[in-house]
Amino acid sequence: MKTSNALLFILVLLYINASTEWPTHTVCKEDNLEIYYKSCDPEQDFALSIDHCPDIATHTFNIRAAMVLRHSIQELYVKLDMIINGKTVLTYSETLCGPGHSKLIFCGKKKGEHLYYEGPVTLGIKELPQGDYTVSAKLTNQDHVTVACADFTVKNYLDY
Repeated sequence: MKTSNALLFILVLLYINASTEWPTHTVCKEDNLEIYYKSCDPEQDFALSIDHCPDIATHTFNIRAAMVLRHSIQELYVKLDMIINGKTVLTYSETLCGPGHSKLIFCGKKKGEHLYYEGPVTLGIKELPQGDYTVSAKLTNQDHVTVACADFTVKNYLDY
């Protein structure tokens, strides 16, 4: 009996190590709005939650995000791509942390530190585009190394 339990445990560990994708997480699922995300960094997943999903488009909303940093952040850059039917239709990039300007409280964090943010976020858009699409988000540091990466699936049928 002990041998079969040990064998089962080893098989579970091998299966977990053989998995190449992180699970899809649900940010919100309401009548007319669904948002999911999956980490596209093969080595790290992260946690994200939103208090009130319909507020995303037009209001300030509260989020919680957490991860352990695998790389230090002296400089941090974000690149967002909006993808519809497999084609990138919009690209946005911005410096979030850099010499002389730090837009985020975790600029300057070191490898191994916990990154945790709980608080308000405003996207600064008047409405979230309707339809089904993907938003690919990638954060890179001063060494051009991925700090975090995720693909968000958005299904929005809200009438504004």
